[in-house]
Amino acid sequence: MALQNIGAGNKDDAFYRYKMPRMITKIEGRGNGIKTNIVNMVDIAKALSRPPSYTTKYFGCELGAQSKFDEKTGTSHVNGAHDTAKLAGLLENFIKKFVQCYGCGNPETEVIITKSQMINLKCAACGFISDVDMRDKLTTFIIKNPPEAKKGSKDKKAMRRAEKERMKEGEAADEEQKKLKKDVVKKKGSKDVVPPKAASSKKKSHNSDEEHSPAGSQAEEHEPAAAADDDSDDDVQWQTDTSVVAAQQTIQEQLNAVTANMVMLAANEDKAKSGKSSPRGEAKPKAAVNGHTNGVKKSGKAQLVDAIKDYVKKGLPPGELMESLSGTHQEIIDALFEALFEGVGKGLSKEVLKKKKYIAAAVQDESSQMMLLHSVEIFCGKAGPDAAKEIALVLKAFYDNDVLEEEFIVDWYEKGLKGDNKGSLIWKNVKPFVEWLQSAESESEEE
Repeated sequence: MALQNIGAGNKDDAFYRYKMPRMITKIEGRGNGIKTNIVNMVDIAKALSRPPSYTTKYFGCELGAQSKFDEKTGTSHVNGAHDTAKLAGLLENFIKKFVQCYGCGNPETEVIITKSQMINLKCAACGFISDVDMRDKLTTFIIKNPPEAKKGSKDKKAMRRAEKERMKEGEAADEEQKKLKKDVVKKKGSKDVVPPKAASSKKKSHNSDEEHSPAGSQAEEHEPAAAADDDSDDDVQWQTDTSVVAAQQTIQEQLNAVTANMVMLAANEDKAKSGKSSPRGEAKPKAAVNGHTNGVKKSGKAQLVDAIKDYVKKGLPPGELMESLSGTHQEIIDALFEALFEGVGKGLSKEVLKKKKYIAAAVQDESSQMMLLHSVEIFCGKAGPDAAKEIALVLKAFYDNDVLEEEFIVDWYEKGLKGDNKGSLIWKNVKPFVEWLQSAESESEEE
């Protein structure tokens, strides 16, 4: 069966993973009873994750002809003789309106009918919710014939609940085990330790025994302490060494550090006197980009941001930008992202697509991918909720253009969930995209 990419904009992409069969039509009947049979409508609709009755009805609405899909036989008919190319063009319009995500263009969407009888498309990749134009004739048919709920959704929820319950039970069991260990240690200590009065009477009555066996009594006294050390590591208390020797050592280290700073200052003064300064006796400022500075003292990051803005305005090639900047790789990427998208909130993903060549030039190895993800996180966190809502679209744009790889995105997301800001808007909006990446990987492995 011949396959083609879903969506006219992806027809030239040889590696596009979403495909559907090419349409096959057949003219049947004569005269007033002539009809066009879309032979493989069931397979096409299955590839689009839409009921075949939707596509058949859409053809009838657009052509102004009667259309019918037989659920029992799986046949799709439209009255009249219609070319395959014409029907294929109408199918492309159907895909744009009722299949593809309006945000990222991904065809993996779900039809949702709201309480106010509006139709939305929820994207499984970026989480964007698209509002379908309710003026289309097909919307009335969709509301009257809503799509069936996905099978297994209730089972997934039940499995998640059971998994959470198992986690809680495991944590409770661990806490009980720790309490039991502590109780055992306390009981051992209370049995072996002798009260003061009893110890004094014991010394009087058994003085001769203690004189003959001092080693044995010491061993008995140290046994509970050893058991406590072995059984409960949680009770260990760390203390700072406050002895005279430790204090002298700390003072010596501080003196060494101060001496080193004094030596560096003296060396810099000698260099200035030896004529390495500028002819006017002033230190020469380091050029940030192509030897240009603003003449105003700013922080290192602010200088980088200004230099990058000046570079982009001049329209210089992106490949030479990284060579002209000074600073750590993380500082440069942070400054680059801020300079390119400063003040952008809503529409951040579109700006990223316009200026992706500068980001791609900065991200040339695997380590820089995590740096870019860190920059995106910091920028979207500071820019506000509009930028945070589009973070999934930004990551998908980088992913589609081979700037970011899947394993680094997933690793960054999992580390972010373990941090202090795991409940922030950023991780909430990134979650659907990461789940889509993981499901896409499992599907490709199965194929």
